[in-house]
Amino acid sequence: MVNFTIQNVLIAASDDYATVDVQIVDGAIAAIAPNLQVIGTPIDGKNKLLLPGFFNAHTHSSEMWQRGIMSAFPLELWLAELYDFAPLDPEQVYLSALGTAVETLLSGGTSVVDHLVLIPGLELETIAIANRAYREVGIRAFIAPLIQDESLSAGIPSGESAQKHEPYFRSTAATLEIIEEAVRKFHRPDEGINILVAPTGIQLCTDALFEGCSELSDRYNLCRHSHLLETKAQEKLAQEKYGCTAVEHLKRIGYLSNKTSLAHCVWLNDADIAILAETQSTVVHNPLSNLRLGSGIAPILKYRQAGVNVTFGCDGASSNDSQDLLEAIKMGSILHNVTDSDYQNWITPRQAVEMASLGGAKGLNIADKLGSLTVGKQADLVLYDLTNLSLLPRTDPIGLLVLGHPTNVVDSAWVNGKQIVADGKVTTINVDELRQELFNRSQWEKKRKSETVVQIEAHYRMVMGL
Repeated sequence: MVNFTIQNVLIAASDDYATVDVQIVDGAIAAIAPNLQVIGTPIDGKNKLLLPGFFNAHTHSSEMWQRGIMSAFPLELWLAELYDFAPLDPEQVYLSALGTAVETLLSGGTSVVDHLVLIPGLELETIAIANRAYREVGIRAFIAPLIQDESLSAGIPSGESAQKHEPYFRSTAATLEIIEEAVRKFHRPDEGINILVAPTGIQLCTDALFEGCSELSDRYNLCRHSHLLETKAQEKLAQEKYGCTAVEHLKRIGYLSNKTSLAHCVWLNDADIAILAETQSTVVHNPLSNLRLGSGIAPILKYRQAGVNVTFGCDGASSNDSQDLLEAIKMGSILHNVTDSDYQNWITPRQAVEMASLGGAKGLNIADKLGSLTVGKQADLVLYDLTNLSLLPRTDPIGLLVLGHPTNVVDSAWVNGKQIVADGKVTTINVDELRQELFNRSQWEKKRKSETVVQIEAHYRMVMGL
């Protein structure tokens, strides 16, 4: 492992900045102070800002293949359309995982939580392929295989009509066996690859699946991930299924914990928020997809005031339609200025940076190892070029990074002390070849509604009173 010293670099210090040297030894931060002795390779940090790597704490890598084309639909209809696209093949899984990793890195992220869509019948192969892609790039990956045990139509409230749903093609027990086998084969935290248990959400999962995931989580010390109350329809569905809120139900069956991160959390009431704080669960805020799909604005300021940990995600690239983490952080910071007139509750740029780094680490139960520039923590670091035009003039570097429109500002990035971005370029893979492959394997196309989507749309409009 290469040791190095970043010299004369700017870091955040209380409400100001300090120019320091940062020593990295054996993949960890060994010292932070001015005028340190150079250990290993010297890195010139002059006119650069050093921050801990951010977490892209919720995405779906394979959705890259549909970005820019999905209809202006709410989530339930959008999902029906997404499912209706031609099935993924293994090469698409590989290329889109590479692309997600590269875009995340070049927008300040050193870790990604991939709620990975699995190819039916090739579930373990899908996980293996994503594992290979993330290892090749060198990003720290939290692969969360997306699982369900109910059919798509079960995700929409029934309303006044009696609904019959086709059984899901794979049993709950078989699904849990796949996840356990994935843990045995691929869960290697010391090598930067983690497997999470990740039922898609209350809308398409039975209690048996949630409870089975909780048992696996406890037995193998795995983190838990899920979507939660992304839409008004899901709020209605929870009342139909459980006679209480989804949060109350997940607490009752033991899914919420300090190892649990929950994407979206748009439609929660004050009692739900108190439960999240009590159970130390984390909310992953995905503001761009929530706006794109008309899901609503998550009450993030309320979460923060209640003591709930909050971090940011891009969500999948067909509901965003990008993996620009800095864009998600900006939107997730300033969107809430319109939800609370008391400006003292608004999210500052420094708070946003802490949410994106330490908040992400807390959500994955690794805040003792990652998320801040702290001696002893692993060296997942990003160096930003403060001479870049989009970070000028010299006012407040973090303010410009969060509130501006930073482009091509990542100079270098390290994961566990290994450099994987240098001079603004990912060095571990050939990105030009990746671009060419993505271009060659896709084509300009127009999406048309299938009969399945038309039927689901009619039912959705009825139960939602549209």
